[in-house]
This record gives sequence, structure tokens and C-alpha cells, in this order.
Amino acid sequence: MNDWRFLFARRWAGYLALTIVFAIACSALGTWQLNRRAEALAEVARIDANYDAAAVPVAEALPDPAAFDVDQRWQVVALSGEYLADEEIVVRNRPFEGSSGFEVVTPFLLDSGGVFMVDRGWIAQASDGRPSEYDAPPSGHVEVEARLKAGEDRIAGRTSTGVEFATIDLDELAERVGEPSYTGAYGVLVQSRSDAAEPPLAAARPVRDEGPHLSYALQWFVFALLAFIGLGWAANQERKGLAEASGAVDAPKVPREPKRAPRDRADADVEDEILDRR
Repeated sequence: MNDWRFLFARRWAGYLALTIVFAIACSALGTWQLNRRAEALAEVARIDANYDAAAVPVAEALPDPAAFDVDQRWQVVALSGEYLADEEIVVRNRPFEGSSGFEVVTPFLLDSGGVFMVDRGWIAQASDGRPSEYDAPPSGHVEVEARLKAGEDRIAGRTSTGVEFATIDLDELAERVGEPSYTGAYGVLVQSRSDAAEPPLAAARPVRDEGPHLSYALQWFVFALLAFIGLGWAANQERKGLAEASGAVDAPKVPREPKRAPRDRADADVEDEILDRR
């Protein structure tokens, strides 16, 4: 036990404290990765449950126009009414297959009352930075389907200019329309194959991917364990060095050569020895 007395020095207490802090940080990062994996798995479950499900009336899915449950994301709702084309806006800085453009959001006046915001798809940005040409919404009474998504918050320093909005801020859109509106969620239009070929272009199907979070989490936990293993190795190396410096380590023993068995003497030698004794 005396060989390990150096561990009580202040220097080694500092090493231990640093190792503990490092291990705690690694464990926290590993836990964070596990939480991110749980969120990704929950999103995969929502896609599986909602994306291709049968449509339900929007009033049934959202009885409270101002509320929205995250588990309703991608749920398909049925809309019956007409588009308010004059209140249509575009949302800038929207990526699509490596390009930047706009999302076209058109208020939809429901037969049951109230206005529901519909994202009709993506359009490219023209050379002058303005929205490119795209088809107007159908006029008159229509029946469409859309997938629910939560509204977006405003971004500090980014404001709306005319019909160009910075985000899909449902409260701001409701103020623009001036009619009772759904402010908890909006809908991404479900387009047929023929409609999807012309702008506004349909949004891509969300990817079912949990990501590499599990492997990252395991790596962080391994780093935390290796920190203590490394501390133990360093302590043992110092113990050996101190022992050698104090001469406490015995010199290696030289193995003794085994005794050689006496050679067998010839019978004549034995007889001569007997005669000499006489």
C-alpha cells in the first residue's frame, strides 16, 4: 500500500478532478445524443402513423383552431371550401433540392367557417430575386387534402415585405386575412402526380432516418470510461518509476545452472580403484 502514497498528493487530486469533469461532460454529451435519437424515432413513428393515413375533416382533427399536438404532424386532413387567392403570400429563403426559393401559402376559406392556411408548394427564385412564375390556385369551390404542420415563430431582425414573409407565422397571416383563422397548424397540400410536375412543386416526402445518434452516444460513454482507465495507467507508471528510483525493485535473479550428474565410470576404472586400496 505504501507504493501508492503519492496518490494523496495535491497534484493527483487535480488529475482526478479533471478526469471526473471530463467524464461528466462526455456522459452529458452521450445522454444528449440518446435524447436526439429518441426524438428522431418519435418522428419516424409519426411519419409511419400519419403520412399515408386516410384524411379526416380538419374540424375533427383540430377542434381548437389555436391548438396543435406534435403527434399530429403529417396527419392528413380534408378541406372543403375555396382559396382566397387575393390573400396569397410567399415565404422567402426556402431550400428545395439544393436551390433557394419560396413557399406559396394560400388562405383557404372553409365551408364550416374559418380560414386554414395551405402551403401549396415551392417555387424557384428568379434572377432578380423575386418569385418566379407559378400557377394560381383553382377558383371556386374545391375539395383538397393537406398534411398538418406546426406554425413557425417570427425570426428577430427578419420582417415581412408586402406579400413576402420571413416565416409561416400563422398569427401574422391571420391578421392579414382579417378572418377567424387556424393559428395552431397549417397544411402542406397533398398533390396528385400531374399537379406535382408544375410549380408550385410538392414538398418531398420526409425521410425515415433515426440518424447516427446511438453510435455517437456509445462513443461518448466509451471516452468517459477511457479517461479513468488512462488515469489508472498513468498512476501505475509513476508507481513503477518511484520504485525503481528508490531501489525497491529487486535485480533480476540469474538462474542457476543445474548440477551435472556424474559421468558413468568404466568398469576398468572401478577395478583399478579397488586394487589401489589394497
